[in-house]
Amino acid sequence: MPQDFESLLAQRAELDRQIEALRAAEKANAIQKIRELVSQHELTESDIFGKSKSAKSTKIHVAPKYLNPETGETWTGRGRQPVWIRDKDPEQFRIAQ
Repeated sequence: MPQDFESLLAQRAELDRQIEALRAAEKANAIQKIRELVSQHELTESDIFGKSKSAKSTKIHVAPKYLNPETGETWTGRGRQPVWIRDKDPEQFRIAQ
């Protein structure tokens, strides 16, 4: 039984609508089950997904390498040079290890 192109496209569109409706219903059912389990077992987001990468955004402490003897200011050697070290030899401000 040959079918024309237009009827096949219409069938595909109908199947796509049915698939999407079924997917939405199953998703809603899954969400409901998950919410019940989370509530029942008092689960947190980190219990389910582990620690998030954004929670790891704690800064790493870097020891200062340079010291301004006049003010006590320090600089790690990272980022922009402070005004007190610009145009001078940084080694004269290096903190002895």
